[in-house]
Amino acid sequence: MELYERVMEAVRFVQKASPEPPRVGVVLGSGLGDFADRVSGRTVLAYTDIPSFKGVTVAGHAARLVLGRIGSVPVAVLQGRIHYYEGHDIGDVVFPLRVLAKLGAQSLLLTNAAGGIRPSFRPGDLMIIRDHINLTGTNPLRGVNDERLGARFPDMSAAYDPAFQEVIAAALEEIGRPPLRGIYAGLSGPSYETPAEIRMLAALGADAVGMSTVSEAICARQMGLRLAGVSCITNLAAGLSPRPLDHREVIETGEKVKADVLRLLERVLPRLI
Repeated sequence: MELYERVMEAVRFVQKASPEPPRVGVVLGSGLGDFADRVSGRTVLAYTDIPSFKGVTVAGHAARLVLGRIGSVPVAVLQGRIHYYEGHDIGDVVFPLRVLAKLGAQSLLLTNAAGGIRPSFRPGDLMIIRDHINLTGTNPLRGVNDERLGARFPDMSAAYDPAFQEVIAAALEEIGRPPLRGIYAGLSGPSYETPAEIRMLAALGADAVGMSTVSEAICARQMGLRLAGVSCITNLAAGLSPRPLDHREVIETGEKVKADVLRLLERVLPRLI
């Protein structure tokens, strides 16, 4: 079955369970899955029940699609993401985003846990993504293109919507957080970066680094979604901290800032329309 047909098969499956089309989609990164509990009138679907969705093996990712409302706005929440480093094809990683777009979502918020590269960053900071650097070694649009899913050569010159950046900045100030902005570098993982690689990323202009988001952003823009992104700085990158890097620190920092992230998302999502 071709990609478009697989996407539409998944769309029809979701629509049977929740016929109201979402306006806004969100991908919840490591440790942020509790936001899905804030959705009212929830319909919850396990990824493994949805045609062509893949399972998730990473701690902190529940692997569920949650549909409902935040305030009065219909939303679709990907509670956990599929990662390229789990061994999936990059097309499978972004497949859920294609389904959200065909369900009717018009905008998308990507969240992630990231290592801080900018010297002033501290664990627990929240960074508005203003641009990214794709160093994953792949691209989700590689291969035969189906125009029903978007253009062959989508423009990425303003991938992260400037107006949405201002929405997030205003919401951060409302909850007493500085509106930090930066560039996210995406690598394939799953090993953390070496200190030499972090020095390279700093020289390239990256402020934070992680193992997700960039392929999702590319796919979202091809599908015509307006895009926003927020990184939770969960640890200092390699060579910037005296401690070895550990995924447990990512989860623990996510827990510490979870209340602020939940408050931020509740304010932001209804405004991304």
